[in-house]
Amino acid sequence: MLYDVRLELHYDYDAAVHGDRHLVRVSPISIPQVQRVIAASLSFEPRPEQETSFTDFFGNLVTTIAYSGYHDHLDVRLSARVQVEDPPSPADLSPTLTGLREELSRLWSVAASSPQHFLAASPRVPLDPAIAAYARDSVASSPSVQAAALDLCLRIHREFRYDREATKVDTGPSEAFALKRGVCQDFAHVMIAGLRGVGIPAGYVSGFLRTIPPKGKPRLEGADAMHAWVRVWCGQHAGWIEFDPTNAMLAGPDHITIGHGRDYSDISPIVGVLRTSGEHSAKQSVDVVRVE
Repeated sequence: MLYDVRLELHYDYDAAVHGDRHLVRVSPISIPQVQRVIAASLSFEPRPEQETSFTDFFGNLVTTIAYSGYHDHLDVRLSARVQVEDPPSPADLSPTLTGLREELSRLWSVAASSPQHFLAASPRVPLDPAIAAYARDSVASSPSVQAAALDLCLRIHREFRYDREATKVDTGPSEAFALKRGVCQDFAHVMIAGLRGVGIPAGYVSGFLRTIPPKGKPRLEGADAMHAWVRVWCGQHAGWIEFDPTNAMLAGPDHITIGHGRDYSDISPIVGVLRTSGEHSAKQSVDVVRVE
């Protein structure tokens, strides 16, 4: 699948800001046998006085921007062409939970892709006994780690309600779990907390999702969205497998990856500091268009 991706983030500030610095993570990455970035361009308005880029520990592309002068808005624009593979569904080569624990006890790697980084609590995903108990039901009814992860993914989709008004960007998984409501970020955090709570490594994936309009309806500009899903370590033979609890599915050719992290804090689209006396409002527009 070949896609053109366009993203616009717009921030309006109530009062002029200055002295701001930001880390921006919105550019997709190339992943062997998963996706290839053919071309990408990232621009800002107003133009930053300083702009650099680097690759972080988890392999995500990060752009740093800085301003000293005053400005009352910030626009971030991304254009990219990405080729995404469409592999067959993975065979279940994963062990039982007991077998997974034995494998992890013999794995001492601290490389970025090591599952050891994704077992403990992280800044946005504490270990919650209630969420762990919820995930334990999936483990108990499943013959393997991969089957347990899929069961938990499907249960979250079935038993939680997608509700943009129920949570905010800083809502924790414990609150979202109690509400049984939220958005993709909340569903991903709940699934991660549950899997880690029973000893299964799980991480956060940020990206884009192509949405298809109902039959007979036109495709709307800006109707696609930034998205979040979960990757799960399913043992040394199966490796990392990605699940989308918001849509009750394995991540597939309509999922375009920006990057990976332990939770949202590792791969948030933009984070930084600024000097101002007011608040701000934000708007987002995403287009994911398949190139025929």
